[in-house]
Amino acid sequence: MTARVVVAAALLVAAGCATGPKYVRPETPVPPSFKEAGDWKPAQPNDEAARGAWWEIFKDDELNALEARLDVSNNTLRAAQSQFDQARALVGYARAAQFPQVSGTAAASRTNHSENTPNWGAASSEHYSDFLLRLDASYELDVWGRVRYTVAANRATAQASAADLEVVRLSLHAELAADYFALRALDADSEILRSSVAAYEKALELTRNRHTGGVASAVDVAQAEAQLEGTRAQAIDLQARRAQVEHAIATLVGEPPSSVSVPVSPLAGEPLPVPPGLPADLLERRPDIAAAERRVAAANAQVGVAGAAFFPTLALTGATGFESAALVDLLRSVSGFWTVAPVAALTIFDGGRRRSVSDQAKAGYERTVALYRETTLAAFREVEDQLAALRVLEEEATVQQAALAASERALALSTNRYKGGIATYLEVVIAQSAALNNRRTALNILARRLTASVFLIKALGGGWDTSKLPAL
Repeated sequence: MTARVVVAAALLVAAGCATGPKYVRPETPVPPSFKEAGDWKPAQPNDEAARGAWWEIFKDDELNALEARLDVSNNTLRAAQSQFDQARALVGYARAAQFPQVSGTAAASRTNHSENTPNWGAASSEHYSDFLLRLDASYELDVWGRVRYTVAANRATAQASAADLEVVRLSLHAELAADYFALRALDADSEILRSSVAAYEKALELTRNRHTGGVASAVDVAQAEAQLEGTRAQAIDLQARRAQVEHAIATLVGEPPSSVSVPVSPLAGEPLPVPPGLPADLLERRPDIAAAERRVAAANAQVGVAGAAFFPTLALTGATGFESAALVDLLRSVSGFWTVAPVAALTIFDGGRRRSVSDQAKAGYERTVALYRETTLAAFREVEDQLAALRVLEEEATVQQAALAASERALALSTNRYKGGIATYLEVVIAQSAALNNRRTALNILARRLTASVFLIKALGGGWDTSKLPAL
């Protein structure tokens, strides 16, 4: 009865004591709105990019299929998943300290005493047996919160690892989408060059006919040939670049380049608007911010673990079982035994070791707070960068379309002037080069706008939020 009272009292004390600091999420400066958000208003409906598979907003079946393959086969993602699984296992290991440890022993022995033992035969028989069934139990009373803080630290670390997994997942999906649009841009560029080659072939044929008729010079023919062959060379060069991008896509989906072939399909369409939301929302939507915040929580718990080392360790140990010289008597009540032993241990002097560990834990906490704030600022910067890029590129696309229209008019006029014998072929070549360059520049701007849309979605968290962190 006395032992039961001691145990109950110790458990009540353990439930009410803790030595570490209470965790409070660090404050970080959050602007009221994004500087580069333009005319976006908070009252707008949430963007589609905040719902699950964000790449589906581009409405491209081939892209959707590639993104699905990435989730299944990407090895970088598998490695991040395994790292999270390790961290989750450590939570279970730490949580086991909240429960008693019980071990069992079963033993049987037969002993023969030496005849040269002093007093041999006086106090015991020459031969005897010993049969033993024993249970040993030990339990550390978590009076100062050492175990609780250890569990909290491991749980927060595992949640940070889960957020790291989402960072990897988001980065890989964004990289795949960016590579995919780069591939489509190369296909569109190849189409532009092929159409230009076809047009230059007709121009060369016209020039040769005019040269045969004595209207054009050999210089005109040479200029037409140079324009044609130079454009053909550029089209051939794109083949190597397309192959490299396609190989990068194969690596992202976790397959050999020889087994992945993306059909040719020129880039088309305009990027959809992606409302950024409010800056405060970013703290919940970015997995890297969540990971940094969880590491702050883990560091805070480690301060509690270090503080508990200044107080005595309290534990209960006990044993019970049966022991008998005869197997038939082993389970009789007279063969039973038990023992209970409360234990208290306190380090009296350690030369400042515990103080150093505590100072180290506090410095580690301050470091994680600084990294959390830096991660938050970097997130705001990334969103602003992509918003600015989209705004500027949209304006640039409008101006470039005007330049393209003007260059095509100039090409038509120059061709007509050449056919009428008013202008030399050099004027046509210059107009052809200007029109081709403007078409390719317009395509490049479109590709950059789509890529900026992808990276804006990535900067906004890709539809993830902190509610998806595992509870553990």
